Amino acid sequence: MVQRKKLPIGVQNFREIRSENYYYVDKTAFVARLADSGKYYFLSRPRRFGKSLFLDTLAEAFSGNRPLFEGLYLEDHWDWEKIHPVVRISFAEGRLESRSQLDERIRKILRANANRLGVRCSDDSDIVGCFEDLIAEAARHFGQRTVVLVDEYDKPILDNLDEPDIARAMREGLRNLYSVLKGQDANLRFVFLTGVSKFSKVSIFSGMNNLRDITLSAEYATVCGYTEADLDTVFAPELEGLDREAIRHWYNGYRWEGDGVYNPFDVLLLFKERQFRAWWFETGTPTFLVEWLKAHRLFTPKLERTISNEQLLSAFDVDAIRIEAMLWQTGYLTIHRTVQPPYGPAFYDLGFPNAEVRQALNQAITFAWLPNADQAMEAAIEVHRWFSENDQQGLQRHFEALYAGIPHDWYRNNPIAQYEGYYASVFYSHLAALGLDIAAEDVTSQGRCDLAVRYQTRVYLFEFKVIDGDSPTGEALAQLRAKDYAAKYRDGHTEIIEVGIEFSRSKRQIVGWQFNSGQWAVGSGQ
Repeated sequence: MVQRKKLPIGVQNFREIRSENYYYVDKTAFVARLADSGKYYFLSRPRRFGKSLFLDTLAEAFSGNRPLFEGLYLEDHWDWEKIHPVVRISFAEGRLESRSQLDERIRKILRANANRLGVRCSDDSDIVGCFEDLIAEAARHFGQRTVVLVDEYDKPILDNLDEPDIARAMREGLRNLYSVLKGQDANLRFVFLTGVSKFSKVSIFSGMNNLRDITLSAEYATVCGYTEADLDTVFAPELEGLDREAIRHWYNGYRWEGDGVYNPFDVLLLFKERQFRAWWFETGTPTFLVEWLKAHRLFTPKLERTISNEQLLSAFDVDAIRIEAMLWQTGYLTIHRTVQPPYGPAFYDLGFPNAEVRQALNQAITFAWLPNADQAMEAAIEVHRWFSENDQQGLQRHFEALYAGIPHDWYRNNPIAQYEGYYASVFYSHLAALGLDIAAEDVTSQGRCDLAVRYQTRVYLFEFKVIDGDSPTGEALAQLRAKDYAAKYRDGHTEIIEVGIEFSRSKRQIVGWQFNSGQWAVGSGQ
């Protein structure tokens, strides 16, 4: 019987993991590859994906702590005679709310590094001068070039995106710090920066043209996160009693080109608590993100499938943030498919990575966009029953009550409710939040069906129309039939239910719910 070990939940210290019988997925082959093939690197990954642990692994390797690597790949693939000074900078802890706080934190970090390495800055009040002295003096003192590792390089900016002026000030402060690296090339052996976002090189790393961004490099796709093989080997003792396919459905699916990975935080909490929950999402999805999506009038069905390219995915700065860039970099969307034309940049098909993110993010959106969302969520069991029994009247009554519960004042005070996509967004996000198997804007040979919901042996096809009058027109169901969206589902085993739903722009309510019997179920506002 394989012995179970401790689960490294929240443990980011490589020495502790290797010394105290924790599970460890060997990532040290990446350490050797990075050190052998380059000097300046940048990696973007979502929060709680193991970036800090990997940086700590790098630090221990360059510090020459061979005993920690016994039995790992790096033990026999590293020059342990060379001991490099390692400067470590992290903005992971706390929230900084002004440029003065940022500058003081940087000075404190530089002083701590100088004391640990046994060197001094000529003037520790001068950030640029002190950082230059630290790198140069450490290299001279150790007789080996300096290694610089930066964790959460962007957090002071991200924490203040809701205050653009402060965010810009943070950006300038960080640019001031990172600008030192370009001029210290002769004293540097290795530089590695990690964070959540990919701010443009111009805005943060001005002049560092040699910084290699490995975020979308297939050879480093699994540098953070757990692979299928990791779960089946390293964590094999923890799998007993858990549905392997359910683990995959809930937590796998993140891709940065190359192989896909599981969210490590989710996997570890699942093994500890033996429950399927939105562990990662619950630990810190910012209210700002949901409010930001609300302000940008996101058509939420697009979360299922968004097309982008690398330029758009990298379009992230205080003054210009693309929706797809924000959601991809923070881990709420991932790459499902890559299309590489013969000439020009690749295109990416983005969507939710897994059930956890689909369900939890849509629940957060539902609560932000609906004043009566808590009542709607309380009906979850009934909604599942109505789908199971194909109870069209029950579903209609539920959604009529959902929209009727929105006060008129709320419409006037919330711009999100002033555009047509709001109605379909609420419908989609509510069902997605309930964990239903959904395909939004489902592609068929005849076009795109607004929403497809699979439930047991049935598939429900929904088409939405916003009309100017108060009486149903039949256009929604007519389009479903004319385009024959059902064709792709005719397999002899699946029951197909076509549903046309029409919203009155003036009444802000469902005024018609027509399904494939051809009979109208007239809305209560009729």
